[in-house]
Amino acid sequence: MALAAPSSLRRLSATPPQARSPPAASRLRSYPLREPRLRLRQPLVAAAAATAPLSASASPAETERRKHELLRAVQETRRGFAAGPDQRGAIEEAVVAVEELGAGEGAPLDLAALDGTWRLCYTSASDVLVLFEAAERLPLLQVGQIYQKFECKDQSDGGIVRNVVRWSIENLLEDQEGATLMVSANFVVLSKRNIFLQFEEVAVENIKISEQLQALIAPAILPRSFLSLQILQFLKTFRAQVPVSGPERRSPGGLYYLSYLDRDMLLGRSVGGGGVFIFTRAQPLL
Repeated sequence: MALAAPSSLRRLSATPPQARSPPAASRLRSYPLREPRLRLRQPLVAAAAATAPLSASASPAETERRKHELLRAVQETRRGFAAGPDQRGAIEEAVVAVEELGAGEGAPLDLAALDGTWRLCYTSASDVLVLFEAAERLPLLQVGQIYQKFECKDQSDGGIVRNVVRWSIENLLEDQEGATLMVSANFVVLSKRNIFLQFEEVAVENIKISEQLQALIAPAILPRSFLSLQILQFLKTFRAQVPVSGPERRSPGGLYYLSYLDRDMLLGRSVGGGGVFIFTRAQPLL
């Protein structure tokens, strides 16, 4: 609000209080205008998240509060598998509240900040939820932690992303992390927030057999034969990979919108297939 000139102040001081009432337009201008805050409950596509208003004035405390509310909302959902319709609506609303903190930024995607390992906390993507559904129906199958590992620290326009699923079979492999399913893809940055994934390979590796199976292959009370040792070594170093691209076929791809990124949280949306992903920073995978 502009300050009056000194001569204007002298005239105002000489005017009786009852005559100093400013015009209606001036009174309206004296009150700050506030934009209405929309609370969205319907699922949003990536493009809608991209146009969310930027909360440039959000303090660090407000940023952490919104992130905490989001993580608290997904706590009892078993990474999205057990979330009901009402929960999904509340989570979507909390996701949008965090996305508002970074939407509209002019800076390009920070690949150095993206680089590293991210642990999945929640998803609504059907192609991931089907893994949890399979574990629910098959009592011996266990699905452990799921990660996204980005390798792009020294890159300017893309890199490699690996989707890592730890899984196991009860009594045959170690609990939760008896084996690793890894889907590798190259990605390129298409715009400030969109990346395109080109899938290259699916592999199963890091087999860790259970103590029961080790005892069956090589009983502790008997001398371990050369054959039993060879079997154990083979299982430990086993890796089966299936390329999904080649000279005669084009590998599948997908558009991925990174709607929020900071030092410890990553939000993404699968464009086309639908689904939101909530990740938190994890320790590097060995």
